Amino acid sequence: MTETTPALDSTANARTVETFLYALQDEDFDAAEAALAEGIVWQNVGYPTIRGRDRIVSLFRRGQGRMRFEVKIHRNVAEGDTVLNERTDVLVFGPVRVQFWVCGVFEVHAGQITLWRDYFDNVTFFKGVARGLLGAVIPALRPTL
Repeated sequence: MTETTPALDSTANARTVETFLYALQDEDFDAAEAALAEGIVWQNVGYPTIRGRDRIVSLFRRGQGRMRFEVKIHRNVAEGDTVLNERTDVLVFGPVRVQFWVCGVFEVHAGQITLWRDYFDNVTFFKGVARGLLGAVIPALRPTL
C-alpha cells in the first residue's frame, strides 16, 4: 500500500480547484460537475447558500448563452484539504464585463470539492458593474483581464 504525502495531496487539491474554475470559464460543465462532490455547499458570503452538485451545475447550464465567466487566478495555495485563492472573476453579459476581486476558500476531499466559499466586497462588485456598463457604451473603457 502506497501512502501519499500531504504536500502531494495539497498539490492535487489545488489543481482540482484550478481545473474546476477553468472548466467553468470554458463552459465545460461536465468537467466542472466531475470536480464537485454530490453534497457540495456553495457560499457567496452574505448571500443565500446553494447546496448540491445538481442544483449548482443546473444554474451554470442555465446561464450558458446568456452569461460568460472568465477567471484570472492570482494565487492558489493549498494546505491539506483546504485551498485558498485570490482571483479576478469576470461576468460577461453581452457587451457588459463585470470584473471584481474574489477570495475563495475550497475544501477538497477524495478529489472533489465539498465546499466553495467566496468572499468579495459588494462596493467593489458594484464599481465593477458601473465600469462594465460604462465600457459597454465606450468600448475603450471596457475592462480586460
